[in-house]
Amino acid sequence: MSTFNIGHFLTQNARRLGDHPGVIVPERTFTWLEVDRRVNRLANALANAGIRPGDRILVQARNSHRAFEVKWACFKLGAVWVPVNFRLTPAEVAYMAGHATARAIVFDSEFAEHCEAAWAELDPATLSICLDAALDGSLVYEQLLADGGESFIEVDVERDQPAWFFYTSGTAGRPKAAVLTHGQLAFVVTSHLADMFPGTSESDASLVITPLSHGAGVHALAHVARAAPQIILIGASLDPETVWETVARHRVTNFFTVPTLLKTLVEHPSVDHYDHSSLRHVNYGGAPMFRSDQAFALAKLGSVLVQHYGLGEFTANITVLSPGQHGLGSGLSDQAVGTCGVPRTGVEVAILDVDGQRLPTGETGEICARGQAAFLGYHNDPEATAKAFRYGWFHTGDLGFLDGRGFLHITGRASDMYISGGLNVYPREIEEAILDDERIDEVAVVGMPHPKWGECGVAVVVAKAGCEIAAKDVIDGLAGRIARYKFPNQVVFWPALPKSAYGKVLKREIINRLAEEHGRAA
Repeated sequence: MSTFNIGHFLTQNARRLGDHPGVIVPERTFTWLEVDRRVNRLANALANAGIRPGDRILVQARNSHRAFEVKWACFKLGAVWVPVNFRLTPAEVAYMAGHATARAIVFDSEFAEHCEAAWAELDPATLSICLDAALDGSLVYEQLLADGGESFIEVDVERDQPAWFFYTSGTAGRPKAAVLTHGQLAFVVTSHLADMFPGTSESDASLVITPLSHGAGVHALAHVARAAPQIILIGASLDPETVWETVARHRVTNFFTVPTLLKTLVEHPSVDHYDHSSLRHVNYGGAPMFRSDQAFALAKLGSVLVQHYGLGEFTANITVLSPGQHGLGSGLSDQAVGTCGVPRTGVEVAILDVDGQRLPTGETGEICARGQAAFLGYHNDPEATAKAFRYGWFHTGDLGFLDGRGFLHITGRASDMYISGGLNVYPREIEEAILDDERIDEVAVVGMPHPKWGECGVAVVVAKAGCEIAAKDVIDGLAGRIARYKFPNQVVFWPALPKSAYGKVLKREIINRLAEEHGRAA
């Protein structure tokens, strides 16, 4: 049976609020009617060029109003939107293009080399569309729009019809394409509006500061469903002062970010120079946020933080920690501090052991979830799909426990845990304790081989600018806080931690670098 085509959200906005601001970029404001007509023109042009429902369209571009339009044209057309991280290499993009068997490649001119690499992996008839320039061998985006009609009726879709290939980060092996569908995304939108930013309407304004290819794209989808204008920052790098100036100028009520970026924003002096009182929800996710960083952000912004937990495969939709549960005062809110909140509307969370059995309250095991927010599976990878859904649950690969009130506590990734002297050690607990030292800006604890204990912890510490701290200070600061067997065996100081394009600390890269340094020292 056919279901709701999520592209219809845009059609609804054009009909009901056509003259309201829809997409705002530095050089122009587009009304919802203008956005819808441009998207319709693109959908018609793609259909005329032979793109059919189910065809994959790979997008290699920075955030822009044009990249935003491609997303909605794919949805309306029933094609599959395949956005990739613009920081990837040509070889990585070529792999994804081949893996997805893309029928069209849409790109910014600065990524022409990526397009050529991808094109080499595909059928010669694959369309090549440049968003911002006229290049040999590629169609010109604005010319395509000029040739298309302004009316387009969304194609009929099924609940499980793919709408988006959400590529995993690929920190371990080749990236996999999590298949997100029209029916599943419609549920995710509903859950976001219920749990993440309730009460959202056309009177709100949402700022887009992270790539639309991942978490920001999910958030934008839900805001479009309520006709909240999308303010898209454009540029090769993110300037904190520009963010806060934009928040003040447009009276922004919501934006999505990741913990490391939120930390950067609230620690920048400009946060105190611009009015951000319009903010109601600052959503963050994608990685845990240390309590010391939460407290600093709360002090700067007030009670506006909303944390979500949920992998791309579950579309950021497993748990939520609301603004009231981030509190620093007395009462029930303090009992939620350090947790990832409670299960989202329509989602069930359980802690399972290695045999798929539920563990009692307070016991640590793998965090698993089920509900309509779950993805369909991995594209062309039935083995990985079966592994992810074993015992009837989606397996996150994260470790944690549920307390007596149903709040989820994450203790770390299963891959982060190490065994020292036969005892399991979870780095996050150690990292939280180390970060209580105000001289420390960032820390990552990893397990490294040890001749006696099998593995021992190494703490990689980044000191705050102008602060001096010794390895002994770090270790001494743990006394009475955590058990001795959890103490790092070694403390090293680096100027910065390696991170992914989305702000996640890359522990595998840290381990490799430590191994190399040890080898050279030896």
